[in-house]
Amino acid sequence: MTDTTEKPLRFLQIGDLHITEAGLQNHVDLRRIVDEVNGNTNGRIDFVYLPGDNADDGAPEQFRIVHDELSRLIAPWHGIPGDHDFKPKSLDNFYGGLHVRKLPYVIEISGCRCIFLDVVSRGTGGPDFRLGAVRLVWLRGQLDAARRDGKTAAVFMHAYPADLGEEAAEITAMLDESPVALVSMGHTHYNEISRDGRTIYTATRSTGQIEEGDVGFTFAAIDRGAVSWRFKPLDSPWPFVMITSPSDRRLAIAPHFGEANARREVRASAWGAVPIAQAEFRIDDQAWHPMFGGDSGLFGADLTAPDWPFRLSVRMTDQQRNQDTDTIEVAPYVAGDNKPTGSDAANIGAWPERHLFGTQLGPNRNGRKW
Repeated sequence: MTDTTEKPLRFLQIGDLHITEAGLQNHVDLRRIVDEVNGNTNGRIDFVYLPGDNADDGAPEQFRIVHDELSRLIAPWHGIPGDHDFKPKSLDNFYGGLHVRKLPYVIEISGCRCIFLDVVSRGTGGPDFRLGAVRLVWLRGQLDAARRDGKTAAVFMHAYPADLGEEAAEITAMLDESPVALVSMGHTHYNEISRDGRTIYTATRSTGQIEEGDVGFTFAAIDRGAVSWRFKPLDSPWPFVMITSPSDRRLAIAPHFGEANARREVRASAWGAVPIAQAEFRIDDQAWHPMFGGDSGLFGADLTAPDWPFRLSVRMTDQQRNQDTDTIEVAPYVAGDNKPTGSDAANIGAWPERHLFGTQLGPNRNGRKW
């Protein structure tokens, strides 16, 4: 029987806020997101993450708005700076207004090393991203320690490593050679996933400057090396379900893929205010089979899978008969010929079911129509 006591890392990401004034739409949306998160995820996420560009002008009153809303969160939260937070050419307002820990730092959750970075304050402002020599040494030390200790790692930074100028190649190689399974970012303003060598890069749509789709937030997980990611529009109903293991073929990376899937289990998380009454999974269009667990929103079952590839669906029904289904495509990992670039060069393209539209409507170096 599958063991749901072994928890994955699970976090929720809110896209770049770009807060300017109280009462504007992005402020209203942030307040609604906090209410939704408090009402539906209590005890079932490890933290909420803000990937930078929290205050559009880096002004104290803008950070105050952000902090006032985030201070209402029940879950822990972590925030890093973006180039807009650094507009005053200092992060004094960022730290003074948000009351967050001094970056960089590391926390460990469920056996995963979470590394939070500042890639703006060593630059000159604007999109001049960089870590700086001292922090490059520090990062390498953290990644070496994770490898030595047999830990998976996740990195939280504002932009793709390719945007870090002369440091780009070094950081990209460092990440590819490390046990980093996921790099979670902002900056793009659009949802995007790139499978780059042995690392998954994800970016979540901006909350304050949206060029595509609806405002919302992202659930992400690392479950014994398997990466999962699913965007939830703010106005969509609960419950919300995400398969955390095995990986979808688009998120399959080596060496994490084999470790997570060789166990032949299906694992999923569910969120919502109403308790789950029934959890089920099925392969392709076959019969539904029960899943077990429920503690902390975690469910699992033994999986007798056919030869690759196959579709895997998980359906959750709550006590008020509300339902949600998550479906992924499972296939063996196939190593590509592309060299790691630390960029969107290997982006997986559109995945409409995950609210990935492939539009690239945003301000990063590859963005269009900005």
